[in-house]
Amino acid sequence: MKDKTISLVLGSGGARGLAHIGVIKYLSEQQYKIGSIVGCSIGALVGGVYAGGKIDELEEWMLNLKKTDMVKLMDFSWGMNGFIKGDKVISELEAFIGNKDIEDLDIPFTAIAADIKTEKEVWICSGGLFEAIRASVSLPLFLTPVSKDGKLLIDGGVLNPVPIAPAFKDGFDTIVAVNLGGVPDPDIHTAEKQRSIQPNQDEGLFRKISTYVSNIIDSKKKDGEEEEGYGMYDIADRAFDIMQNAIARQKLAAYTPDVLIEIPRNACGTLEFDKAEEMIKMGYDKAKKAFSDKSEQSN
Repeated sequence: MKDKTISLVLGSGGARGLAHIGVIKYLSEQQYKIGSIVGCSIGALVGGVYAGGKIDELEEWMLNLKKTDMVKLMDFSWGMNGFIKGDKVISELEAFIGNKDIEDLDIPFTAIAADIKTEKEVWICSGGLFEAIRASVSLPLFLTPVSKDGKLLIDGGVLNPVPIAPAFKDGFDTIVAVNLGGVPDPDIHTAEKQRSIQPNQDEGLFRKISTYVSNIIDSKKKDGEEEEGYGMYDIADRAFDIMQNAIARQKLAAYTPDVLIEIPRNACGTLEFDKAEEMIKMGYDKAKKAFSDKSEQSN
């Protein structure tokens, strides 16, 4: 690939998005210049932080993040439009990254959210960086929506998990996209088994969520209604993954990037942020392979 300036598209997919950090590390090592970034959900978080010049700080924070730390960052909402407000997480990130306006970033940046009222994509490319990130990561059920400019915004992955179309406005010839809903890797233990909520599990992230949900929802489940091995969290998480994967396939068929980096969708569970080290390495390795394959195809 002769042109070393690229537009980078970072998709949604929860903790799998830590692979974005590894992708960026590979691109930097190979001296690619990231001319613009479009990010959705976790892609907006990683991409926005990179555009703000603090990707190393984010990596260090993530590598040291444990499940107990994540529980402490949960500011539970007693409303019914989401379990977690997300203010604690954003404040923690702002503390060492600092908030900026998108217009002041060194790299043009666009965060993708979805307006639940109009059912349309919202491209956020101005205003407060962390307000944009917070809107883009508002995963339905878990994080409360964000009200902005008369819109009620939720996770952009609901409508466009791999938002390539906005990258065209940035004017770069080469688009590199990262899809976090790639074909499952049979060599990886299934994410469902890794993230299932066990009744006797030590108090931790998923048990905390499960307990909270049980307390605020009047369960009317009948005997035999729930499939064996799937808890309430598993069903919600899997359903969102299925939806995103189907949409991603359609979007990628319509807007084909020059280089597509795919992370297996069974690499880790949506909230397994304690697997940062292996996900960052996977992102690096998958980026290296994608560029190698592209180079072989060009020869």
